[in-house]
Amino acid sequence: MRVIIIGSGAAGLTTASTIRRYNKEMEIVVITKDKHIAYSPCAIPYVICNEIPSFEDIIMHTPEEYKRDRHIDVITESEVLDMDSENNKITYKDKENNEIELTYDYLVLATGGSPFVPPIEGVDLKGVFKLRTIEDGMRIKEYAENSKSVIVAGAGAIGLETAYALKELGLDVVVVEMAPQILPRALDIDMAKIVMKYLEEDVGIKFILEKPLGKIVGDEDGKVNGAVIDGEFYGCDMVIMATGVRPNIELAKKAGCEIGRWAIRVNEKMQTSIPNIYAVGDCVEVVDLITKQITLSPFGTTAVRQGKVAGKNIVGIEAKFNPVLNAMVSKIGDIEMAGTGMSELGAHQNRLEVIVGKARALTRARYYPGGKLIEVKLICDMNKNIVGCQIVGGERVAERVDAVSIGIVKNMTCNELANIEFCYAPPVSMVIDPLALAAENACDKFKKIEKNE
Repeated sequence: MRVIIIGSGAAGLTTASTIRRYNKEMEIVVITKDKHIAYSPCAIPYVICNEIPSFEDIIMHTPEEYKRDRHIDVITESEVLDMDSENNKITYKDKENNEIELTYDYLVLATGGSPFVPPIEGVDLKGVFKLRTIEDGMRIKEYAENSKSVIVAGAGAIGLETAYALKELGLDVVVVEMAPQILPRALDIDMAKIVMKYLEEDVGIKFILEKPLGKIVGDEDGKVNGAVIDGEFYGCDMVIMATGVRPNIELAKKAGCEIGRWAIRVNEKMQTSIPNIYAVGDCVEVVDLITKQITLSPFGTTAVRQGKVAGKNIVGIEAKFNPVLNAMVSKIGDIEMAGTGMSELGAHQNRLEVIVGKARALTRARYYPGGKLIEVKLICDMNKNIVGCQIVGGERVAERVDAVSIGIVKNMTCNELANIEFCYAPPVSMVIDPLALAAENACDKFKKIEKNE
């Protein structure tokens, strides 16, 4: 019995490894366009700025290791050209340009997403880069060595991480974002302002908000020498297009799989509309836990969980993928930021009335050296259930957002969070955790509402 997996990102390789863990006999073939596999694209900005010494350090396994240790065949630098789901067959072109047909019993689409590049003038000039693969990172780092300034289009996490990395290399950095804030998909504007203030005042990155990148300008040699933003010219040597990712759904369409609003439609088992074809990762749609609406979840954690679910179901072990909270975290320089669940803006967009609890505290006892500021924003519905949380601070942000994620899944109220038992020691925490303080603040607001009623 043969399983073919198209794509070697976290979702595809997790599916392969999960199948092998529970079934030693199935033939597993992974086909990928990439040269390098088993690495996290999220790590690339940290290699660019030398926090991680080399790109080789973020590659966890090679195709040869998958073959030797797990008996999984990984065919690199190869592209699937055609799908024949009626006859359970695919056609791919290998690195020598040979066209090869393979049959399958199960097929897994782990085709991921591709950087979205808006159709503006100059995107094909030398010095314009996308950031998705190790090769992209290598090219950016090499080009930056002979550059003095860069414009980064897009102020999401990857855009800001890359902007910081290039600033660390000594470049002047301008970030342009169409939204009225940075990190528009992750944070509310009040929390985003804390991050932006740090990046402006402490790091020296310049921001242009609520304006699109109009066009990119090149010199007579076809190299970038500037960009036009809202009619004004800004000189630069490089442009990074961090303008989002779009799901790769072309092969799914060829196979006849049902496509949803944005991506491949799957059930809880990660099956597509064709029972022996599964789909995982950035190319699929998921369900939002709070709104129950269809959404996207382009995170490595989501990809890994989906790969485990698909792999188990393929070998006959029942597993289901749960709705998502889209928990995220990032560290840029000396500041950490994270969020989970619904934002205050998202609540208003979904016509959900919410109460917000906030706290500003330290990460350690106030008398213990090295404590850093941390700001917590807790979002509760009118039943006092926690539906979202955002945290910005100097340290220990991720574990607190993870704790709130657990609370949201378990329908925890702000009253329960305010009274939960937290651990304490002066070097690592305050005697009252900032989460509890934010929950108390929300509880006080609910009491005022109840008193006025």
